[in-house]
Amino acid sequence: MPKHKKQAKPHIILVVEADAEIGSFLLEAFCEKASYQMVLLTHSIPALQVAEEIKPDLFILNYDLPQANGVELYDRLHAVKGLEDVPAIMVSANLPEQELKRRKIVGIKTPVEVDEFLAVIQKALPDEHLH
Repeated sequence: MPKHKKQAKPHIILVVEADAEIGSFLLEAFCEKASYQMVLLTHSIPALQVAEEIKPDLFILNYDLPQANGVELYDRLHAVKGLEDVPAIMVSANLPEQELKRRKIVGIKTPVEVDEFLAVIQKALPDEHLH
């Protein structure tokens, strides 16, 4: 039987976007152009539980979320064992620049072109993909 090269698992990206239509558009656009495994949630609280289960490689968080804003969610996610070093991209028309800088979160102001967004995602993802 021939030996096959082990295929790298696709990067897992947790997207937390309150607007389900925007979230669905992002998933469609990204899955069409890149081989990411994306999980979309529309609320902060379930995101904590799901993140712990799937151990994503990247968080894409909308700043304007119900229950907890994107920065608060980022802090909670990073407090979970095993998620402390997961990079994040914060998306919003109104970004809290100082908060993002302090936490080393990449900020993207909306509206944004899909290709530009993909470039930011690729740059933010860890080079080494170990699972």
